[in-house]
Amino acid sequence: MTPAAPRRIARVHPFAPEPSAAAEQFFVANSAPDFGSDAGRLWTVVDSPFPGSPANANGAPRSGWEPGDTVSQDDFTFLAPSAPANVLGMAHNTGQAGRDLPAQAFHKAATSVIGPGEAIELTADVGLVEPEAELAVVVARTARRLTLDNARTAVLGYTIANDVTARDLQKSDELWLSAKSQDTFTPAGPWIVTGLDEADLPVGIVHNGSELATASTADLGWKVDEILVYLSAFMTLHPGDLVLTGFPAATAPIQPGDTVTCRVGGIGELTNPVTAARQADPPPDVKGWGNGIACRARCRADAADAAAGGTAAG
Repeated sequence: MTPAAPRRIARVHPFAPEPSAAAEQFFVANSAPDFGSDAGRLWTVVDSPFPGSPANANGAPRSGWEPGDTVSQDDFTFLAPSAPANVLGMAHNTGQAGRDLPAQAFHKAATSVIGPGEAIELTADVGLVEPEAELAVVVARTARRLTLDNARTAVLGYTIANDVTARDLQKSDELWLSAKSQDTFTPAGPWIVTGLDEADLPVGIVHNGSELATASTADLGWKVDEILVYLSAFMTLHPGDLVLTGFPAATAPIQPGDTVTCRVGGIGELTNPVTAARQADPPPDVKGWGNGIACRARCRADAADAAAGGTAAG
């Protein structure tokens, strides 16, 4: 059977939204093989590819933005390709060394997702932060207990994700939550490509205009079908969920003022600036407790004191 030709689907925000719809969104599609051609910049408004997902519903149809209408890429900005319920990643998934270890996933907060061109924000005390360019699976439908025979039926297509990671926090937070789930730490986009053979695609990062050493999706230990079977064995995947498959290439530390471009062959580029996060006072009840790691350590210490018959501080 001849594989389907690649097609792009994007979630976009019109530059001229309805006055009452500041968060207005639509899905558009494009089948032009040359993404940068004139035809590649003309998109067709389509129904949401995630029926039944309110977060991924199209805005109310209006003039120029009804299914079948043609819109220019000059008329909108790209959003993250979906509004996921779950963002999941695979740990140590590089080469045979990764495959020799048991499969292991981690969770990233859906609130960490941003779109192309949006800023990765770094707090002053976050420490060493590095980007990771990854092929990301976009889940098409509700899926549970997939098998190797039907895993592909749950794949809408693929996009690019940047698994931004705070390395110092990764060492101190055994669950990696504070290292990977900070606001803005999962840029994704610019679109979903369907009908793509993902087996051997170049993956890499351009940091401030300098291209770092690239790798390939062929270098991943666990492959897409296996990853989906593993994840769906213990949780339900939902339409629009993002599954990051792993980072086999080279990275570099980032800081405010930098620009990061993640590249995946067959999909394109995802570019985001890096800025300093605006500082805000922590809530009074946790002031002085840092990023939560100190809180956990203090709680453990208090529990130990209590077990020993001591008096825990408030």
